[in-house]
Amino acid sequence: MITNTELEYKGDLFPSAVTEIRQDADSVFFHTDNNVILKITILRDSLIRFRYTTKGYFSNDFSYAIDKSQSHGYNALELIEHDTFYQISTSKLICRVDKSDLRILLTDLENNVILEDELGFHWEESYQFGGNIVKMSKVSHEGESYYGLGDKASHANLKGKRVENWAMDQYAFHKDQEPLYKVVPFYIGLHNRRSYGIFFDNTFRTNFDFAQERRNVTSFWAEGGEMNYYFIYGPQMADVVTTYTHLTGKPEMPPMWTLGYHQCKWSYYPESKVREITSKFRELQIPCDAIYLDIDYMDGFRCFTWNKEYFPDPRKMVAELAEDGFKTVVIIDPGIKIDKDYWVYQEALEKDYFCKRADGPYMKGKVWPGECNFPDFTNPEVREWWAGLFRELIADIGVKGVWNDMNEPAVMEVPGKTFPMDVRHDYDGNPCSHRKAHNIYGTQMARATYEGVKRFAYPKRPFIITRSAYSGAQRYTSSWTGDNVASWEHLWIANIQMQRMSISGMGFTGSDIGGFAEQPSGELYARWIQLGVFHPFCRTHSSGDHGDQEPWSFDTEIVDITRKFVNLRYQLLPYLYTMFYEYVNDGVPMLKPLVYFDQDDPQTHYRTDEFLFGNHILVCPILEPNAQGRRMYLPAGNWYNYWTGEKVSGRKELWVKADYDQIPIFIKEGAVIPKYPVQQYVGQLKFDEVTLEVYYKLGKEKSFLYEDAQDGYDYNKGRYSLSTFTFNGKENQLIIQQHKEGKFEVPYGKFKVNLHGLPFKVKTIYIDNERADAEATRFDGTTLFIDKDFTELHITGA
Repeated sequence: MITNTELEYKGDLFPSAVTEIRQDADSVFFHTDNNVILKITILRDSLIRFRYTTKGYFSNDFSYAIDKSQSHGYNALELIEHDTFYQISTSKLICRVDKSDLRILLTDLENNVILEDELGFHWEESYQFGGNIVKMSKVSHEGESYYGLGDKASHANLKGKRVENWAMDQYAFHKDQEPLYKVVPFYIGLHNRRSYGIFFDNTFRTNFDFAQERRNVTSFWAEGGEMNYYFIYGPQMADVVTTYTHLTGKPEMPPMWTLGYHQCKWSYYPESKVREITSKFRELQIPCDAIYLDIDYMDGFRCFTWNKEYFPDPRKMVAELAEDGFKTVVIIDPGIKIDKDYWVYQEALEKDYFCKRADGPYMKGKVWPGECNFPDFTNPEVREWWAGLFRELIADIGVKGVWNDMNEPAVMEVPGKTFPMDVRHDYDGNPCSHRKAHNIYGTQMARATYEGVKRFAYPKRPFIITRSAYSGAQRYTSSWTGDNVASWEHLWIANIQMQRMSISGMGFTGSDIGGFAEQPSGELYARWIQLGVFHPFCRTHSSGDHGDQEPWSFDTEIVDITRKFVNLRYQLLPYLYTMFYEYVNDGVPMLKPLVYFDQDDPQTHYRTDEFLFGNHILVCPILEPNAQGRRMYLPAGNWYNYWTGEKVSGRKELWVKADYDQIPIFIKEGAVIPKYPVQQYVGQLKFDEVTLEVYYKLGKEKSFLYEDAQDGYDYNKGRYSLSTFTFNGKENQLIIQQHKEGKFEVPYGKFKVNLHGLPFKVKTIYIDNERADAEATRFDGTTLFIDKDFTELHITGA
């Protein structure tokens, strides 16, 4: 056994014995005789913050990640001293602090161990940078599993992995490559059917080791800053994810069009090419809501300018695209070209808004425009200025969304691909070097962009997408997983990344469908579309260097498959919009890995492929070529094969046939799935009927349908409609009750109800206690039409 003394000899330092303890409201302070202070704060009965300092006092408490609007409160807080430890108890947890070295033990109220320190907190003096390398090690139990950490391109279960958090431009990254574009230092542990979470809120370069270096130890450390982490107790994974998402914040509702299909390429230009692409979508009747303009729309890659040769009248073009249902999204990068005749550069120069090196000059680096300076987005005054730059793009020209790229920040022709570490940042009044600000630079750029687009798009809702992000970025922006590759391996990676991002608080995420680098085969593109329509953000994006990647770039069979699945996404828009409502209001992830859905089943702990899309749709993509089906695992419950209607019981593996134009999709029994008619773009049709797909279950189930004006902010004034469908199935009857709340009047008043799996022959149909005959409802045995809104549908069997 390694002792603390031996490790001290190797350079690591440890807290010594507790000499003083005091309580201040919801916080307890532990002081040691070597100047360590541990501050334990009870935020909720199942949410505890641990904050350490080694200098005898705490620096200013500031975080970009924490949502300041979140609510705190607990039911119980009791502090008791024992012979060898102090004990803090809440109504859900017991936290023991060792008197000799501050090591922590967390248990539930029955003294079942949830998490325990191995060496606990220790540190290494970093004289090179004048701070500490702060470290924490925990015991990793036999059979313990780990999930989360954002966009990592590795197996869903992180046991045995080591990962690094440092936002980096990783063109054509590969499986297990570290680090990637995003930094989400939050993981979920699962042990003995109990789930917990750790959020290490430290923006320096951080590392996590999940029992790779030492078999029974999980550790995390940072190259500076504080050991500052939040412990979240479930015991259900759903509780952990929801609490973390509340802690770091949730987005507002997006405009519904952002949930449609988007088309992007590096690059669509000139204007005639853009119109050719958009016209082809309408000609082929493949729904599409957004077209993207990459860096070539600018004048010499200068942000907030237009190339008048390629786009002579952008306002007219954007308006005419909008008439055809296309919303225009443009790219904006952080690098501002050094050019004395460029108005954005001149403004920033005059106001001293660019990042500076430690010895004074502006940080200079090469990006697409050539030599650039870079705004310091950690300065609130700079963010306010940046927000104002969007007036022309949004208010005058009519652009509907902004795409922030290269904001890790990425710099060309330097070994580290980013700023020198001596660059200085304001950090909202907490001055620091780039070592601390690097990982949140992209988020603060996205925040400034969000504030500008929201200001000038009002009363409509903004749409922002970012490549780089830190925990909490979801409050301002959606994201995508960066420059992936057209390969089957990357299709597998994309599937895992979306699930991982969803349980890491960043639900509104997608991958570049088909792959950004290189060229996919028609089959790979088809399989990617089939998966991508079940991701919250759905966009094909490719590099022009490798050929075209529009659906019609392949053969007619691929066009038909693309149309079929994009049509399905548009039919499911009310279901997807409702998923987003649950995410925004309750912190519920839109995609749910099997382990999230059924953590008590050990078979789910290492599943990577299958996931829940919302609450009721199980999706399993085809991830290899020439497949006519695949083996997959059905979790607990009974499920209907979407394509065949066959009902199958869960908690077992099975072979599922999936032709070229299908992937395995199953619907949970008892579900009521709303569908809209297919539209070529959101808002194209005014319809008076919505379809309800009803899947019989012997028992009860709840489904929801959230609707509002699909844009704008009236939903915050109560102008929304939330229908709760309570399904109650019995041996010879089916009852669906609909309870409505909200002041929004939906535009339709009729329902088409498709009944799946009824075990009896229908004898009578009652709608709101009035008997309806088969002719009145046009009932054909599986489908009935209800020509009014209803409170209760009651079907009985013979």
